[in-house]
Formats: sequence, C-alpha cells, structure tokens
Amino acid sequence: MNRLHRIATASIIAIAVAVSLKPVSAQLVVFDPNNYAQNVLTAARSLQQINNQVVSLQNQAQMLINQAKNLASLPFSSLLQLEQSIQRTQQLLSQAQRIAYDMGQIDSAFSTTYAPATSGASDQALIANAQARWQNALASFQDAMRTQATVVGNLNTNRIQLSALVTASQGAAGALQASQAGNQLLALQAQQLADLTAVVAAHGRAQNLQSAQHAAAQDQGREQLRRFLTHGAGYQPTTVQMFH
Repeated sequence: MNRLHRIATASIIAIAVAVSLKPVSAQLVVFDPNNYAQNVLTAARSLQQINNQVVSLQNQAQMLINQAKNLASLPFSSLLQLEQSIQRTQQLLSQAQRIAYDMGQIDSAFSTTYAPATSGASDQALIANAQARWQNALASFQDAMRTQATVVGNLNTNRIQLSALVTASQGAAGALQASQAGNQLLALQAQQLADLTAVVAAHGRAQNLQSAQHAAAQDQGREQLRRFLTHGAGYQPTTVQMFH
C-alpha cells in the first residue's frame, strides 16, 4: 500500500514538472479584436490604392490610344487622280486651235483678221480674212466640244473618288483622318469647279469668235456695197459672203 502511494505521488510530481516546462505561447493565446480590425482596415485601404492606380494607368493608356488615333493619317488619298483630271483639262485648253487663250494672239487677230475692212484692202485679202474667221469659229466649236467631252469623261473618276472619300470620312478613326478626308472632298469640289470653268471658257470663246465673225462679215459686206456703188455695175463682188 505504501508502495502504491509512493508511485502515484511520483507520477503527479512528474506531470507537474512537465507542464511547468511548456512554452508560454502554448499555454495561453490572446485575441485582440481592435488590432485585428485595424489590420483589416489597413489592408483594405492598401487594396483600394492599388485599384485606383490600376484605373489611372488604364485611363492614361486609353488617352494615348485616342491621341494616336487623332494623329493617324488617312490611308486613302485622291490627290493623284484629281491632279490628273485637272492636268487633262489644262492640257486640252492649252491645245486650243488657231486663236488660243493668249492675250497677244487675241490682240493680233483683232488687229488683222477681224480688223475693219478698208478701201485699200484687196479683194483677195478680204477673202483670206473671211476664210480665216470662218476657220477660227469652226475650230473654236470643235475645241469647246472636246472640252465638254473631257469634262464628261472626268465625271466617272469623280464619282469613284467621291464614294471612296465619303467612305473614308465615315470610317475615320480620329480627328486628323476626318480632317484629311474633308480636305480631299474640298479638293474634289475644286477640281469639279475647274472643269466647269473650262467648259464655260471654251463655250464662251466659241460664241465670241462666232460673234466676231458676224461683225467682221457685216463690215466687209458694207465695204463690198461701197465698192459696187463706186465702180458701178461692172464691179464683181468677191466670194466673201460665202463665209459669213
């Protein structure tokens, strides 16, 4: 009995010693709710700051993309086709037959071929001038019709360019592309006005030469009548009238 008592006593002492040797952290865990809440709030604020930085970077990236679009050039240009159309019209006007669009030639023609008939001019000179005036008028009408045909031929080119420019304008990615498309549309309009000017000029030239021809013919007719009255019945009129 005494032996059992001694064994139980020794076991209790050993257990007490083992418990006393454990670390303090293993013995007791303390939870601080205030410190936990503060840590959670700090983490939430840090996350919000990161989110704000991400949004700011996204906005800056979008701004750079928009700037790049605004600075992007229009991938379509109608300049070459418009220049070619204008050059065709200009070349045709420069090929005007006989009396061209030149101040010197005009003044020279109206001081000779279209000059008032004088008593000193021979019948052969009157005939030559009448023929020249008739040929000038005929050539001017041909030039006018050629100009009109060229302008009509430009219409299909203008239609194609107009369709392409409107499509490019509607699909413009930025301000620069839209502005460039608008400028090219204005250039197309200017080319069409140039064609219209050429037609008006060619038609007006033909009409003016025809009017000048009639005026000169009337003047020569009066000179023929004067010569007939002067020389009497023996005077034979020239064939000038056939070119009136």
